[in-house]
Amino acid sequence: MSDKVLMKGNEAIAEAAIIAGCRHYFGYPITPQTEIAAYMAKRMPKIGGTFLQAESEIAAINMVYGVSATGKRVMTSSSSPGISLKGEGLSYLAGADLPALVVNVQRGGPGLGGIQPSQSDYFQATKGGAHGDFHMLVLAPASVQEMAELTVKGFALADKYRMTSMILADGTMGQMMEPVSLSFDIEEAPAKPWAVTGTKLERPHNIVNSLFLKPEELERTNFERYERYKYIEENEVMYEEYMMEDAEICVAAFGIAARVSKNAINEARAKGIKVGMIRPITLWPFPTKQFAAAAEKVKAFVSVELSMGQMIEDVRLAVNGKAPVTLCNRAGGMIPAPEQVLAAIEAANKGGN
Repeated sequence: MSDKVLMKGNEAIAEAAIIAGCRHYFGYPITPQTEIAAYMAKRMPKIGGTFLQAESEIAAINMVYGVSATGKRVMTSSSSPGISLKGEGLSYLAGADLPALVVNVQRGGPGLGGIQPSQSDYFQATKGGAHGDFHMLVLAPASVQEMAELTVKGFALADKYRMTSMILADGTMGQMMEPVSLSFDIEEAPAKPWAVTGTKLERPHNIVNSLFLKPEELERTNFERYERYKYIEENEVMYEEYMMEDAEICVAAFGIAARVSKNAINEARAKGIKVGMIRPITLWPFPTKQFAAAAEKVKAFVSVELSMGQMIEDVRLAVNGKAPVTLCNRAGGMIPAPEQVLAAIEAANKGGN
């Protein structure tokens, strides 16, 4: 008997968060992630947790800051314009070295754009997301199962490194339904001696703050933080390779674009074209070394994206000029068809653009 249940991607994230020990959710409805808030509204009161629909996305991220400061696992979710509103809070979380899970189920932009799926928040997520020098751990699921698994992983990584984890999905991932197993090995949250839990006069006061008025102190904390980031880049990269053993063309894609690309790769293989794919699962840290290694043996790369071309910049940096990198894309909420990806693979195989 299967232990799998049929769930929508957004619901899988919410249930996985609860399984991971999250008992505090603060959010605000926005398509296409509203099901996360709706699910939490039903489930949290039944398990002694806290669900609060904040008056705005700005309020929600500041509530996350407050609960995280007490050492509890906490999350929020939104979609592209809402994540922009959370930007200041994301920077404050980074500045205070507080762990949290933030979910972005992307829609088309810029501005209010549209409610259809997109991947155009890649820059925002991987290049900081707000003011100052900082990174977030960015996890990109390509199935409903991964929506759940990476939520659990996101909480564990956030606690391990005292930083924000972001699930960067797209509207398709949030809305589609697939069988999902909710059996996870849950990593117990580590001790958090830094948390503000009340001293009972038994220890010195903890202070959670992102303000450093002495420039030397701020510089020191930034350098220390980037040493941690360097360690993460060496030890936490996640990716999938598909048919790369003998590949002469390499497709780069994540999320729904990777699923479409697999179909195109299978068709190209049937035509005798040796093509494979590297799918980044962590968008930060990016699998730079894996793409650099592929550049030593393939003749071309194709970046498949639901944007005007954002991840392609990281692919080009990793490839470092050793092979051409072309873009196969749709934007504004459109998704590339397998036929479009196949045509881009065929063009790359012939040496065209």
